[in-house]
Amino acid sequence: MKRERLMLVILVVVVPLMFAASLSYFGPPVLAYLGQDSPTMTPKIFAPGVISQKDVSEFGSVFNQEGTELFYGVDLQGRSEIRYTYLKNGEWTKPVALLSDSLVSYNDPFLSPDEDQLYFISNYSGEDQPPKSDYDMLYIKRGKKHWETKVYNVGPNINTDRDEYYMSFDERGTVYFSSNFNASVHREHDFDIYASSVVDGDFQPSILLDEAINTNAYEADVFVAPDASYILFCGIRDNGYGQGDLYISFKDEHDNWTKAVNMGDDINTGFHELCPFVTKDGQYLFFTRNQDIYWVDADIIEKIRARLGRSLIIQNKS
Repeated sequence: MKRERLMLVILVVVVPLMFAASLSYFGPPVLAYLGQDSPTMTPKIFAPGVISQKDVSEFGSVFNQEGTELFYGVDLQGRSEIRYTYLKNGEWTKPVALLSDSLVSYNDPFLSPDEDQLYFISNYSGEDQPPKSDYDMLYIKRGKKHWETKVYNVGPNINTDRDEYYMSFDERGTVYFSSNFNASVHREHDFDIYASSVVDGDFQPSILLDEAINTNAYEADVFVAPDASYILFCGIRDNGYGQGDLYISFKDEHDNWTKAVNMGDDINTGFHELCPFVTKDGQYLFFTRNQDIYWVDADIIEKIRARLGRSLIIQNKS
């Protein structure tokens, strides 16, 4: 009897210690990115049934630096809203609407470099006001416990009386975005990509990127690497794979953008690929395909860079 009790005591004491030791050895459970298994070089749907849901259209997604907060857009048949989920006490919260209205649309979320502002596009024109006819860049501020509800406009150096879409910052504070400001009324879908610097908290006059990036077709949904070494965007061009493809351009040794190229069938399909975002740790590329959010190992960017190596050198010499 004493022997059985001794064995029981050993089990009660030793098993928890062994379990604790195993956690110490293998590390804590991986909960970043909703605890999903990491993707390979083949894109796969992100968090199916939780984030990417059947019969629901999800668009532009952005994570914070630690991968513990996720913001993404959802189309609701005529309007859109931004949903939010985050890691709390070791569990991910149920996604809820952070910005939503029965008449106004909110989409294309993106965090500022310090992650204290959440930028987005919207046809919001003011409290208790009807929606605008165009989309502007707006933002809200992070409070001590929650996101604040007051909406701020980024100002006239970016926003116009036409549409502005999708925003991305590099680590120097330069912001990239797209607009159809220069498009004729007959080519309202001819979006181009612009850049603006931030001085003392104010956005400066925007500059149209050159023909290495922009064409007479559609260029939008731009993401720039934090070190500005490459830029990704959605383009709708005659040589594409489908409705819209992801394109990439790298900076050359003179700090100029090389001619953008299609990212190829590793990424693009007969569907519409758009809304690229690379996590701050440089590990994963997120994008939207066929109304779902996908992710893939970001080494695919280096694979493309290596494949283009010789042509990039030729461009630099020309």
